[in-house]
Formats: sequence, C-alpha cells, structure tokens
Amino acid sequence: MAGTRRRTGRVTISDIAARAGVSIGAVSFALNGRKGVSEETRARVLRVADEMGWAPASSARSLAEARTETFGLVLARDPRNLGVEAFYMKFFAGLESELAERSYSLLLQVVPTPEAAYATLSKWHSSGRVDGIILTDLELDDPRIGLSKARNALPTVVVGDPAVSSGLTTVWTDDATSMRSAVGHLREHGHTRIARVSGPAALAHTSIRDDAFVAEMTRAGLEPTLVHTDYSPEDGARATRALLTSPHRPTALIFDNDVMAVAGLTVAMELGVRVPDELSIIAWDDSVLCEHTFPQLTALSHDVVAFGAHVARRLFDLIDGAAPAAHLDSTALLRPRGSTARAPREAP
Repeated sequence: MAGTRRRTGRVTISDIAARAGVSIGAVSFALNGRKGVSEETRARVLRVADEMGWAPASSARSLAEARTETFGLVLARDPRNLGVEAFYMKFFAGLESELAERSYSLLLQVVPTPEAAYATLSKWHSSGRVDGIILTDLELDDPRIGLSKARNALPTVVVGDPAVSSGLTTVWTDDATSMRSAVGHLREHGHTRIARVSGPAALAHTSIRDDAFVAEMTRAGLEPTLVHTDYSPEDGARATRALLTSPHRPTALIFDNDVMAVAGLTVAMELGVRVPDELSIIAWDDSVLCEHTFPQLTALSHDVVAFGAHVARRLFDLIDGAAPAAHLDSTALLRPRGSTARAPREAP
C-alpha cells in the first residue's frame, strides 16, 4: 500500500529523491531544515521519508553531506606571537594529518581576547557552523566549558588536564610529572637557585606546572622563583634579563616554551653569562629550534604532531557516538643537550 512504511532495508537519500521526484540536494535541504527548497517540496520529501521509514539514527552515514566536514578552533592570541610559536605549528600539522584522511577541514579563528573567543564559540554552537570544537589554552573556571556542556552543544575535545575539563573528553599531557623531572635533573647537577619562566598565570596548564615546580622545590628545601610571561620571545627576554641581573642570580632557568628559551639564551650571551658553565637552560616542547642553537638546548620533549593527530581522532570518535573520556597522550621526557651542566661551585 502507498501509505505503508517500509521497515526493512537501509533507506538512503537517493531512495527518497527517486520516490519524491526531486534531487538528492533537495532531499538533504528538506530533511535538515535548511533553506533552498520550497515548502511544498519540503512537505513532499518529509512525507515520502516517513512512508519509507527513514530515521536519522539509521541514515547518518547516508546523510554525511549534511555535515559541515569542518572542526573549529578559536585561539585568543596575538597573531604575531602565534607565527613564532613552534608548538601550534606542529599541533596544527597533526590535526590536519587526521582531518585530511576524512576530507575534513580546520576552521581556525584567531581573536584578541578570551571574551572574543567565547563569543565566536557561542555562535558556532548555536549555528552548527562546525561539526566539532577543539578547546585549547583553558583557564581555571573557563566559561567555554559551560558552552560545551549545554544541551545540544557540539562535540568538544579539551586539550588539557582532566581536572579542568568538567567531564568533557580531554586529551592531555602529564605536565606535573615533566616539571618534576626537570627540577630533579637540575638538582642532580647541584643547582639550588632554579627559576621558572612560565606562561600566562591565568592558564590552567601554567597553574599545574607552577604548582609542581613550587612543590618540588619546597620539598627539596629550596626557594622557588617564578616569573610569568605572555609566551613571546620579547617577554621571555625581559624576564631573563631581570633574573640574570638580580642580586641572587639563578644558576638554572626552566622556560615554558622554546622561543622564550632561545631568547633567554641570547640575553645570557649579551650579559656575558656563559651557558652552561654559569647558567643551565631547559626549554619545553623541543622544536627544531632547540637543536639549532649553540649550545643546543636541553628540552622537555614530546611528539606534538602526534598529539594533534590524537586530538582529531578523539573528536571523530565523539561524532561517531563515543562516550566522553580522558585520554593521556604522553608525558614530556627530558632530553639533555649542551645547555645544562653542573652548577658553578660558587654561584655569583
């Protein structure tokens, strides 16, 4: 009978288009409530789809064209600094390696403030501009988490520690363990004046690294020195100059990224502070920069390209119906090079 639903077999949009006498595109527009077809056509397509027993849950794969095939990432950063940030260049490469496998694209929006990032993400969640969201640079009590936990929010993967993701899927690196290994390496080489040149204080991963640094130094009975920066080489140089011209000059510095470590090495050379004889330096992330300085930089190393690829895979899993979970990607391991050595016998 014409009005009887077909309850067996896989119904595709091609089947619906053939029965309704319209194009496949018109069926996609009609079924997904999008503009581009008349109300008469929309009604006919919906009636035919109902008669044929079509349901979204059983037809998601056949309606792949209804997806945007795009993931979204908003960064609240100065674009001038982003251009020299080795971490994100590798991270983007890792994302793209997985997205290309499924013909997906990355929509990257660089905005000046966290408020602008929130506004952009809010629009994406409400409009369905992208199929999924990647959240980076989380702050403590980050309002973006609330957006991704709201009803009908887009699938979201948090790049950060599970402690700040509020149950959302997260891909993370164990920064606390890495920090402890860096401090331990320096202590084994006799350093007692160790300073940390960290990133912005508001960022959750900065807080985790700060806490681990302070705890490890305190446990050893040492006085921790912390200087916060904006990650830029200019701010890294400023912090290094202030530390190396202070009355109690440190004999070792741990930097939160590679570009600040390179800037710090240059400042040390300008001030006549010999590395590693008078000052040891440790960088974070271990980009190619670390191998092309003199001396080469000791660094906390992990595969950032693989990290980005892991994030993309977890977002695809969410879209395919996986439950939220926390996934430890790696722990950055110390790679000793020429920028660390035993502490000078008498610290200046």
